[in-house]
Amino acid sequence: MSKESNAVLAPEPQVDFVETPYIADITNRAQTYIKAGFPVHLRGPSGTGKTTIALHLASKLGRPVVMIHGDAEFKTSDLVGAESGYKIKKVDDRFIHTVHKYEEDYSKQWQSNRLTLAVQNGFTLVYDEFTRSRPEANNILLPILQERMMTTQSSKGGETYIKAHPDFCAIFTSNPEEYAGVNRTQDALRDRMVTIDIDHFDYETELQIVMAKSQLFQEDSEKIVKIVRGLRESGKTEFDPTIRGSIMIAKTMATLETTPSESKELFSTICQDILSSETSRIGSKTNQDRVRVIVKDLIEQYY
Repeated sequence: MSKESNAVLAPEPQVDFVETPYIADITNRAQTYIKAGFPVHLRGPSGTGKTTIALHLASKLGRPVVMIHGDAEFKTSDLVGAESGYKIKKVDDRFIHTVHKYEEDYSKQWQSNRLTLAVQNGFTLVYDEFTRSRPEANNILLPILQERMMTTQSSKGGETYIKAHPDFCAIFTSNPEEYAGVNRTQDALRDRMVTIDIDHFDYETELQIVMAKSQLFQEDSEKIVKIVRGLRESGKTEFDPTIRGSIMIAKTMATLETTPSESKELFSTICQDILSSETSRIGSKTNQDRVRVIVKDLIEQYY
């Protein structure tokens, strides 16, 4: 299997994806903007389903998907590609031990990376957490999104141009700029995309997702969702708990083949462990202790 084929995902619907009216509204809006020729940017806190929605949207577009995860170490060549091919070969003569021969082969060949692959072939680009890459690495995106033209360097030092395939489109995700490790987006790049802010899901969406991911009954899933939402609404955590916390609790209970209704003490411990971890910085014991107390009170409230 080639390197290029390994970089491409089939646009298949996710088996346990839940599309409530809330999700359908986001998806429909995003599809409209893409159809009009604009890249879509899903922005929101960690754990609010941005990547899952992006992949769901990509599956609806029906084109092969190329995915890139933002990285602070990225250079432009990591996105676009580079020329390579210089080779040195050393040969030792078996009969005359003092003779050493060197063969050199200098033939440059272009090695495309994922962005070029998507642009040339009209694939859907999903650039996850793109603001974790440095702005200078992402500058290559400006002419692609505006003029639908990619600029690359040739072996002779000049520039070559690649015209974007008519079917090429891009979906971006990012965390808010105040998050650690997130770079400020260039104004020129932000102006070229339509940003849709993704917040915490509504109650019905959270409930349906928890049920789909864990196979717990509705009554037990409701307990989990209400506890997580109650903690979020308390305003007393360093970070708001997300749907990710609800899923982790539900899957843990399902793995243990028990339910919140059957094992109250165990359920309480699992909720406290997972939610105090999700809502606190590493080493922040004071917040974790506070969260444990709040979670315990919420469990008493909903039992």
